[in-house]
Amino acid sequence: MNNWKPILTEQDVLDIIEKSTEKPQILFKDSLTCGISAFAKERLMNDNAILADIADFNYLDLLAHRDISAFIASKLDVIHQSPQIIVVMDKKVVFRDSHHSIDAKKIRDQINLNIIS
Repeated sequence: MNNWKPILTEQDVLDIIEKSTEKPQILFKDSLTCGISAFAKERLMNDNAILADIADFNYLDLLAHRDISAFIASKLDVIHQSPQIIVVMDKKVVFRDSHHSIDAKKIRDQINLNIIS
């Protein structure tokens, strides 16, 4: 998707965390060889429009950047999973989800709940 920003370096992760003070940040960790990941990615692509205006979408190719995935897990204090969604607002993880449970509508609803709170 055109609005999916690649995560390529640790600095990209730090920048995403900083940007989360201005706009919610979604991180999607994708394993290109995993069928579950492909299914989650397709669902996110199909419903991309409901997230595009409310958050920045950041994409990590897990197989190409395992070190960055480990950095994300450490920096954000989350357990590594794949596929995985992590939503960061005000430099904190406010929502995470994985595998078949990944759903754009659920992500949108969680972001909206945290904006209201």
